[in-house]
Amino acid sequence: MSRITDRIRGINARGKKAVIPYVPGGYPSEGRFWEIVKELDEPDTGAVEVGIPFSDPVADGPVVEAASLRCLEGGMTLTRILDGAKKHKGAFSVPLVFMGYCNSFLRYGLGRFARDAADAGVSGVIIPDLPLEESQEAREALNAVQLDLIPLVGLNTSEERLEKYAQAEQGFVYFVSVLGTTGVREAFPPELQESLKRARKYFSIPLALGFGLTSRSQIDGFGSLVDAGVIGSALIRRIDEGRGLQL
Repeated sequence: MSRITDRIRGINARGKKAVIPYVPGGYPSEGRFWEIVKELDEPDTGAVEVGIPFSDPVADGPVVEAASLRCLEGGMTLTRILDGAKKHKGAFSVPLVFMGYCNSFLRYGLGRFARDAADAGVSGVIIPDLPLEESQEAREALNAVQLDLIPLVGLNTSEERLEKYAQAEQGFVYFVSVLGTTGVREAFPPELQESLKRARKYFSIPLALGFGLTSRSQIDGFGSLVDAGVIGSALIRRIDEGRGLQL
């Protein structure tokens, strides 16, 4: 069992849903970012998702995109985030999951990235623009150093593709709640619950809902359909406003 799966299942065993906070690496500043990760390292945190800032973040809404661009303008790079993770290795009990786009990892070198990420204590990777059919090289590089490649599925994922994703399941499955980009939303699509039920049939690993969540209570509202929830834009707003990080 992966460290991420084990962490989320342990939280579920206590009758809780796991929260997976998302923060772009180096936001709002390089030093403050690692302080925030430490603050987010709580018993009910299933993982901390570290965004790799990228100039064309196709899956990100305006809040995450603006935060990522601010990181880029401050000189943040994948190398610097890896260096920071290595420096803080052992300082957190919560697993770190890197979320980034293909170009960032390809430019760095897949094999080199996998080795450096493992050496820095990273537990998993999310690559939203990497199709299942083109994921073999990345999967082999990550699996060679025991890193999870987190699958993403959503409302329009067919049962045939759900079955294929489930054959290579690792860590947790990230279920995208909408057909669109990240960001706070007032309501979810009416078909979401049925889609979650369908995904439940195929995956044995924890199911985490993302895109649009703002609080722990929202995650709880989905009952047995989800094991965890990813909160990003709402957390970034809290950071911007100087509010507490309790979600």
